[in-house]
Amino acid sequence: MRPLPLRFVLLFAMTGCAVGPDYERPEIDTPEEFRETTDQGANFANASWWNVFEDDELNRLITIALEESKDLAISAARVEEARARAGFVRGDYFPQVGASASGQRGNTAEIFIPDSGIQENYGLRADFAWEIDLFGRIRRSSEAARAELLGSEYNRRTVYIALIADVASTYFLVRDLDARVAIAARTLVTRHDSTSLIFERFSRGITPMLDVNQAEIQEAAAAADLASFERQLIQAENLLSILLGRNPGPIGRGDALAEQRLPPDVPAGLPSELLERRPDVLAAEQQLAAQVARIGAAQALRFPQLSLTGTAGLASNDLSDIIDSNSSIWNLGINLFQPLFTGGKNKQRVEIEKARAEQLLRQYELTILNSFREVEDALVAIRTYRDEAAAREMQTRAATNAAMLSRARYNGGVTSFLEVLDTERSLFQAELATSEVRRARLNSIVALYKALGGGWLPEEE
Repeated sequence: MRPLPLRFVLLFAMTGCAVGPDYERPEIDTPEEFRETTDQGANFANASWWNVFEDDELNRLITIALEESKDLAISAARVEEARARAGFVRGDYFPQVGASASGQRGNTAEIFIPDSGIQENYGLRADFAWEIDLFGRIRRSSEAARAELLGSEYNRRTVYIALIADVASTYFLVRDLDARVAIAARTLVTRHDSTSLIFERFSRGITPMLDVNQAEIQEAAAAADLASFERQLIQAENLLSILLGRNPGPIGRGDALAEQRLPPDVPAGLPSELLERRPDVLAAEQQLAAQVARIGAAQALRFPQLSLTGTAGLASNDLSDIIDSNSSIWNLGINLFQPLFTGGKNKQRVEIEKARAEQLLRQYELTILNSFREVEDALVAIRTYRDEAAAREMQTRAATNAAMLSRARYNGGVTSFLEVLDTERSLFQAELATSEVRRARLNSIVALYKALGGGWLPEEE
């Protein structure tokens, strides 16, 4: 009988039956639309969404972060590691070939072999071993490695999105603290002037010492707030520097918080699109697919394992005769191993992989649920922060007018200094709250784009 051609054996080894389940995407209960959106049509998440703010400095900082971020570099290196691991596993498809050379020269004690003299032994040989993938152990392992590679790429994209969002939100924090420092500094000047004026009136016997003490209390409070905001500002700049992959240092400024552009509407698209866009959802799915493949690899260990081995080479007692035709050596072998009794270990190995697959299935479902929640949270935040910002603006205007009127009433002797302190405290808190809600409104837009998985998927995909 003629031996099978090598290409046929190779084809059989790589396409033989594979035991275990094939991966299929689980059925997911997806809502038809989001609760907080009215436009289910176009979706802006695929664009470079940070451009909607039209802040050149913010765009510059994001560009720097994408080029120099250490977190992004780490995630890229993990992708390369997964790619190399996939290639490493794929190498099991093919024969493993090695070569060796040996040479020996020596004698044996005369007491054992009289007149043995000097003995020589030289050899050149090549060895190969090839596991025939009868039941798909190698193929399932390769499937798992490929899924892990895809998952690592999606994880890199998750880091990419998170980095952009973190740079934007930290930049808005810096601009918010800039505004807070300015508000506190302006308030401190106003309160210092008030303290000086009240002290002068006290010196003339017009006002009691209590008014002086109250003015000093408010001036000291403003000075403490100013120091606190300055500390937070420097710390925020240091955090942003690290996100940029640079040493802590000052950060450039673009538009003020109150001057940031806001998109009139941010369509969120359809919930079903999240399954194809959000990289963390896609990464969780690939982890599940890899684990399903590992079930097959574990099941294959319960079936016979077939391997071919062989050796070819030259051997001689004289180095000069090693290339002689009579010096050739060779052998071919076939090994078949069937586990018979392992105390249930092979069966339990399969059960372990199934249990892990069940965990990853639930993790995949939980990731999807969290993705829906994050989008809904961001949508309601956009709507409510818009209303809250309008209310805070109105509050600040009213507090400004009340503080002016109260100061005039005090100077006219109509009211006490307590009313002035109360209205000025209200103004200070209203200005700070307005700045904070402006930042929160901008961050809600950032959070929506992050929740939608936006910024990395080109339109053609």
